[in-house]
Amino acid sequence: MSQGMQAVYAMSPGQNLESYIATVNAIPVLSPDEEKDLAERYHYQGDLEAARQLVMSHMRFVVHIARSYSGYGLNQGDLIQEGNVGLMKAVKRFNPEVGVRLVSFAVHWIKAEIHEFILRNWRIVKVATTKAQRKLFFNLRSQKKRLGWLNQDEANAIADDLGVETKTVFEMEGRLNAYDAAFDAGADDDDDTAYQAPAYYLEDNSMDPARVVESDNYEQDANDRLHQALDTLDDRSRAILQQRWLTEEKATLHELAAQYDVSAERIRQLEKSAMKKLKTAIGTDLVPA
Repeated sequence: MSQGMQAVYAMSPGQNLESYIATVNAIPVLSPDEEKDLAERYHYQGDLEAARQLVMSHMRFVVHIARSYSGYGLNQGDLIQEGNVGLMKAVKRFNPEVGVRLVSFAVHWIKAEIHEFILRNWRIVKVATTKAQRKLFFNLRSQKKRLGWLNQDEANAIADDLGVETKTVFEMEGRLNAYDAAFDAGADDDDDTAYQAPAYYLEDNSMDPARVVESDNYEQDANDRLHQALDTLDDRSRAILQQRWLTEEKATLHELAAQYDVSAERIRQLEKSAMKKLKTAIGTDLVPA
C-alpha cells in the first residue's frame, strides 16, 4: 500500500463513529471537472496526493453503502473500513478515459469488500460458499414479503427471480434463521443450563483402562530404547547429551567447552553427531529437534 493510501487508511472509524461520519461528510464533493483532473493526474502521473483526494471525497459514499448492511449484526465501523479498502482498490483501477464517474465505478469494489467481510465473519459456520448461495445470501431478505417462513409459491418466485433452484432458497432460509451455539457454557449460566453446552457431551477417554495401559507401556518402551541408545555412544558424547538435555539445569555450550577444553563449536558438532546416532537407533519421535 502506498504512503498516500496508508494515510487514508489511517483515517478509519474507531470508537467514535459519529465523529468519523461527521468528518467525512464535511469533505467537499468533487465536481466532474475536478474529479477528472485528479483521476488523470493519478492515472498518468502516479500523483498520490490526487489519489488521496479522490478517496477522501468519496468516503461519505462508503458510509452510505455500509449502512445498508446494518442488518447483519456486524460492527458498523468495520463495514465502513472494509468499504474504504474497496474504494481504494477502485481508485487504483479507475481509468478517467472510460467516461463514467468514479462513484459509479467504485460501487462494485466497495460492495465486494463488504460482502467478503460479512461472509467471513457473520457466522462461525460458512453460510454461503457457492455462487448461487452468495447471491441468495444478499438478496433473500429483501425478496421476502413477510417475516414468517417462506411457502412453496414464495420460494418458487424467489428462485425464478434470482436464477437458482427452489431447494437452494429453502436451504439458505434455514441457514439465515439458524443461530450459532457456544461450545462452552457461558459465564452466567447456572447449574440447570450449563450442562446443555456441547462441551459437556464430549466423551472423556482419559481414564479408559486400555488407554492408560497403552500410555504406560509406550512411556516405558521409550525410556528403555533411550537408555539402550545412550549406551551405544562414547563416554564424552553421552555426557554432553545428558548435561544438555537430560538434567534439570542444562549446561550451555560454553560451559561444556570449558569443561572439555575445546571450542563451543566443537561441542555443538559432538552434540549434533550424537543426536544423529540416537535418531538412527530409536527413531526421531523421542529425540529433540
